[in-house]
Amino acid sequence: MALIVHKYGGTSMGSTERIKNVAKRVAKWHDAGHQIVVVPSAMSGETNRIIGLAKEIMAQPDPRELDMIASTGEQVSVGLLSMALQAIGKQAVSYAGWQVAIKTDSAYTKARIASIDDTKVRADLDAGKIVIITGFQGVDDAGNITTLGRGGSDTSAVAVAAALKAQECLIYTDVDGVYTTDPRVVSDARRLKTVTFEEMLEMASLGSKVLQIRSVEFAGNYRMPTRVLSSLTDPMIPLEEEANSGTLISFEEDTHMEQATITGIAFNRDEAKITVFGVPDKPGIAYQILGPIADANIEVDMIIQNQSVDGKTDFTFTVPRGEYTKAMQVLEASVKEHISTGNIIGDPKVSKVSVVGVGMRSHVGIASQMFRTLADESVNIQMISTSEIKISVLIDEKYMELAVRSLHKAFGLESA
Repeated sequence: MALIVHKYGGTSMGSTERIKNVAKRVAKWHDAGHQIVVVPSAMSGETNRIIGLAKEIMAQPDPRELDMIASTGEQVSVGLLSMALQAIGKQAVSYAGWQVAIKTDSAYTKARIASIDDTKVRADLDAGKIVIITGFQGVDDAGNITTLGRGGSDTSAVAVAAALKAQECLIYTDVDGVYTTDPRVVSDARRLKTVTFEEMLEMASLGSKVLQIRSVEFAGNYRMPTRVLSSLTDPMIPLEEEANSGTLISFEEDTHMEQATITGIAFNRDEAKITVFGVPDKPGIAYQILGPIADANIEVDMIIQNQSVDGKTDFTFTVPRGEYTKAMQVLEASVKEHISTGNIIGDPKVSKVSVVGVGMRSHVGIASQMFRTLADESVNIQMISTSEIKISVLIDEKYMELAVRSLHKAFGLESA
């Protein structure tokens, strides 16, 4: 007998028929002797509907009240799934995050998990029940309901699995695993049987939408084997086949990883570039520019500071496209006059493309091959950033798909 955590996304929970299929799948695992905890998302579209209602009332909804209502979508899901399991003869019990309790900080709409009390859950599992816990939400020390940000159910599931010391966390979604790149952009993209936590963390941070980055961080910190697999298969598919399907995210030393130099090509359309010209080249100037940006809760990604000329330099960085207007307003209001800068210009139509792979540590020439491939396609590189296992470039948005297809082919990712 193993303790397994299942997570189901909004598409998997999108209708009562699909919820019944989830119940059949969960019951199959339970019938095989496993202890099962399920963490479902809200039904597809429900969270957007709720947030839309809030914005009809208040253009900038109060974060505490927004969390109060946004958390209700998952509560509907857990109740319906519990009923669906009971209807086929299974003992099941549902809990909201605050009932478990999943303790978080008080950063409404972007809360972070601090601890999970597993006492109640373990007692139910020992009694033979299937436990269903709301994803996406928790409770702070003052008893306020909090939410973890969009995609937070993935994080909830991995955190619950880590707290319970589960054997594996299965993330069921509408794709059948992690691919070398998005199959909608590259038709011959290949599903990976395994990928390291490091690679998955880079791919999640660089634009891959399969898993929320914080869920990968949790999995890596607690060494929790996590598998991404499809919920759209027949729910009665043989258990052994299902248990070995999808993509296993694990540790490099734990398994015989594919020996490819590059594992995948990630991309992110959600980028905007801002350049502050003619700033004084002196200690603390980066903080004076980015401090107000951070205070406005705007995340900064790539950063370049040019060589100083006559005591002046140019400072370029990227932000999420949805935060571009806000970032420009912050710079105009709080930075421009304070540091006596020149002009501030921005470009919200840029994209980031990245090559990722642990094999980069032991192979040379990856950067030159990447840059040569883009040059052959006349794609101009605006910014570059690197780590041990990835190289990212910022390019004009209109060349993004061309760049992804060319790099995927250049590194031979269409074949195992």
